[in-house]
Amino acid sequence: MRSSKPRSRNKQNRNRSMGNVTNRVFDSSGPEGKVRGTPQQIIDKYNQLARDAQLSGDRVATENFQQHAEHYLRLLGSAQKEQEARREEQERQNRERQAERDRERAKRQERESEEGATDEQPDVIQDASPDLMDTPQPDVVDMPVVDGDSGLVETPEMAPAPKPKRPRKPRKKPEETAPAAGDNSEPPEAAE
Repeated sequence: MRSSKPRSRNKQNRNRSMGNVTNRVFDSSGPEGKVRGTPQQIIDKYNQLARDAQLSGDRVATENFQQHAEHYLRLLGSAQKEQEARREEQERQNRERQAERDRERAKRQERESEEGATDEQPDVIQDASPDLMDTPQPDVVDMPVVDGDSGLVETPEMAPAPKPKRPRKPRKKPEETAPAAGDNSEPPEAAE
């Protein structure tokens, strides 16, 4: 006895979407043989076959080709509706995200402007003790610069540029003693 539920022998019989149907290539087995192509190409082919059958006077073949074309027309139409719905959903989500960003930006600017307003017009300081406010403040004394020392940390940028080195003059060779005119001896060799 057969169960009411058909069993699948392969693991790929899951309920998955077919992907982008508008660009998918189909193999259609029609009355005139196989027709292969995207849904739009198959629709065009079956419409052409229906026109040819109509011109030859075969009403049954004409109707058959038109039904095949209608099937792929419905398939293409539903795929385009799904794509349009997905696109509209993405646009709606993008608009919501943008509106949320705009609201957050407005709140942040409002907080910053409130903080800026309080910084520009400080209220009366109530926490400061009055004895610190009334105490005299020390005067800034200009200290004389001694030996070019300004008290600042010396950095490499402040150091004077090093003077370029002059090339050395070549060494003077020690004068060799000239051998006597009649002496054919070789010059003395250097000791090793």
